[in-house]
Amino acid sequence: MKKDLLDILRCPECKGELDLTSTEGSVEENTSHEIEEGTLQCKNCGIKYPIEDGIPNMLPPEN
Repeated sequence: MKKDLLDILRCPECKGELDLTSTEGSVEENTSHEIEEGTLQCKNCGIKYPIEDGIPNMLPPEN
């Protein structure tokens, strides 16, 4: 996933902004513009969306 996408991606549940956590180390220290593994977490409702193989899984959780 490109870090620049964080500016336009929103939580599918509440439309809140997302925080990015990379399992490859600090997002700020990552000189690559690609995130292969990590998590997107909604700042509003707290739902977490995994990033695997560079692809964010933005499907809302099933109730």
